[in-house]
Amino acid sequence: MGRDKSLIIVDGVTLARRVADVLTRVVAMAIEVGPGHSGLATTRENPSGDGPLAAIAAGRRVLRAEGQAGAALVVACDLPFVDQAFLTYLVEYDAHGSVVPLVAGRAQPLLARWGPRDLDDAIERYRRGARSLHHLSEQPDVTLLDESDWRHVTADTTFYDVDTPDDLARYGLAP
Repeated sequence: MGRDKSLIIVDGVTLARRVADVLTRVVAMAIEVGPGHSGLATTRENPSGDGPLAAIAAGRRVLRAEGQAGAALVVACDLPFVDQAFLTYLVEYDAHGSVVPLVAGRAQPLLARWGPRDLDDAIERYRRGARSLHHLSEQPDVTLLDESDWRHVTADTTFYDVDTPDDLARYGLAP
């Protein structure tokens, strides 16, 4: 993108604040792993900018320190169309471990409910040098939701992320 995606303004609100507003309508405790643009409690991965697995590990450490040992929603800040109905669906989905939606057959670990075991495993994987999130969809207690599972709750647009200026234009979000 060439700039901090969390500060992109859509309908007068930054992406970070938009995602935070939706998230806080669904969960009691939400943490931003980043520079603090969302208005949520904030932590940083160490080193900063080391990728999503590092961010998930950092967030898990804070949740544990706050006494939150259960599952957690993992939501990227660059999802301008994420909605409350879908996040609620993930939280309430009847499954023991992680719940990961599939879009066109591809796992979406940055808009998913991560189970406690997988959150703890993120810390260990990161410590050992891993950076990929692909392992999540291969874990034994992960529930993968294809489009037929979630289509009644939300639209494909929920999963649209903005990685380039062209994405902003394609989604009608360019200034």
